[in-house]
Amino acid sequence: MVLNLMILRFGNELFRSVWNRERIACVVITFKEPFGTYGRGGYFDTNGIIRDVMQNHLLQILCLVAMERPVSVDASDIRDEKVKVLKFIKPIELDDVVLGQYVGNPDGPSEDSKLGDNTISKSYHNTPPYSQYSALIPL
Repeated sequence: MVLNLMILRFGNELFRSVWNRERIACVVITFKEPFGTYGRGGYFDTNGIIRDVMQNHLLQILCLVAMERPVSVDASDIRDEKVKVLKFIKPIELDDVVLGQYVGNPDGPSEDSKLGDNTISKSYHNTPPYSQYSALIPL
């Protein structure tokens, strides 16, 4: 779905007429994997979900969802529209963020939780693998 987001949004006449700032009040972008850290706990413990997923992947999706139609499909025109979105986002405040730890399903397989993930060192740093952020983009 993400790969076709620009085509869906700007190439589909139905979506193009209603997918704009005058008609949409709220968008929720969710990234959920059907498993736990699953051998990546050591990576998440040093980098966390914010550095790995939020600042890279989800911010790109946010820009694609919120940006205006670019002048062309040239990479620089698309980048310019994404930058406009980023400039409108109000600075992050602590009250806008929820951080958490994923422990896993106690009845599930041990490799499906941080507790059973042998890639996490004994000096566990508690870097959050879960985060929620409310980005406000004014009209």
